[in-house]
Amino acid sequence: MIPRTRKGRLLVAAAIAAIVIAAAAGAWVLSHDRPGDVTNADVAFEEPATTTPPAPPTGDEGHFEWPFYGFDAARTNDFPLRRNVRPPFKLRWAVRGRVLLEFGPVAGASSLYLLKNNGALYAIKRRTGVVAWKEKLGHLAASSPAYHRGRLYVTILQRGKRIRKGSIVAMAARRGTVLWTRLLPSRTESSPLVIGRTLYAGSENGTVYALRISDGAVRWTYRAGGAVKGGLAYSDGKLYFGDYRGGVHAVWARSGRRAWRVSAAGGAFGLGAGRFYATPAVRFGRVYLGNTNGTVSSFSTRDGKLAWRKGTGDYVYSSAAVGAPPGIGPTVYVGSYDGTLYALDARNGRVRWTHRAEGRISGAVQIVGDLVFYSTLNHFTTALGAATGRRIWTVGRGMFNPVISDGRYLFLNGSTSIFAYDMRPGDRPVRARPGDRPDIRRKRLARERARQRARQHPRAEPAR
Repeated sequence: MIPRTRKGRLLVAAAIAAIVIAAAAGAWVLSHDRPGDVTNADVAFEEPATTTPPAPPTGDEGHFEWPFYGFDAARTNDFPLRRNVRPPFKLRWAVRGRVLLEFGPVAGASSLYLLKNNGALYAIKRRTGVVAWKEKLGHLAASSPAYHRGRLYVTILQRGKRIRKGSIVAMAARRGTVLWTRLLPSRTESSPLVIGRTLYAGSENGTVYALRISDGAVRWTYRAGGAVKGGLAYSDGKLYFGDYRGGVHAVWARSGRRAWRVSAAGGAFGLGAGRFYATPAVRFGRVYLGNTNGTVSSFSTRDGKLAWRKGTGDYVYSSAAVGAPPGIGPTVYVGSYDGTLYALDARNGRVRWTHRAEGRISGAVQIVGDLVFYSTLNHFTTALGAATGRRIWTVGRGMFNPVISDGRYLFLNGSTSIFAYDMRPGDRPVRARPGDRPDIRRKRLARERARQRARQHPRAEPAR
């Protein structure tokens, strides 16, 4: 029965409109579980200095350091060079194995230190590839070590086959002997960070630990709202990290007191907070962090205010690289499970360029000079021009975190093996074509590798 009064008809119309709006909102929520793009122009941005910072040493001999996952304490994944390099890169040595290498090595003095997924830690001479020592520290690991003043600090995801608890281990880098072990009540895959005399790492039960590096004693702990999977980034006295309930935290490194905490929730009714697996990068007064809800976000380091958020087509497990390489302004480089590498303006999240990769990108992105490196889950590692996004070099090796460098050599993290390339001019590298069928690609790469080995006559590989 239709009301005869004007007021009654208006009430019915309002009710119908409310139902339509509610239905539309429900349909939107069901079909858009990822937050939309956001830009807040009023969040402060620190412009890069006009003077170029000094480049790190090129470390052919002596005491070069790549101490942490992400290169520096801020986890920027930005490694400047005095002089930019171009392929071909000549293979110098390889240490081959069968165990998965999800995270890459760090470097200290004359060695690389590589933690395999089976919990075995290797010390490898940078120039020769000789394995100086190896030590089994647990049953399962998924992180990079930290190097600090002749010591290594390692997080173990699972210390025994049937023990779903982790540990943090300190070792003498030169001899490979264990100095102390801190047993944890939960697992940890957070790549450790050392600032001064304190080690910092997160864990799966949401506890962040600050340990005294001399003996592993607990200085303080902080409880987040969810599992802290990624590493912690440090800048200006604060630690930054995300958790598995979609929270982003800033904690004072000296005391463990919270500076701020924000939620990444967005979209209708606060849905779509996702989970933070990636290790954050801190630069230009901002924290940059990818999320499993398919977004990359930038937060103010001062108060956590959201500066911008950019959506991709799929999960973002990749840890971002943040820098201002020659020919481009401050830029965030990040990979997505949608198979795309994104170069975003660090100020506002706008797309500078995109590159369609050979497959899904899960690991970190790395800047070396004016090149940007990434690896894909279907075993390619590629270098792009940082300013242009143009492909410079591709090799059919790699899977997760791509490369580190000491300025002379490029150390490529394969799926189970590690390779050292001389960045001086050499023979043409094996190039993999993204369009190849897998069976044809394997046969062609095998033929090209055989021809290349015959041309190069590389030095013998060390014993495995």
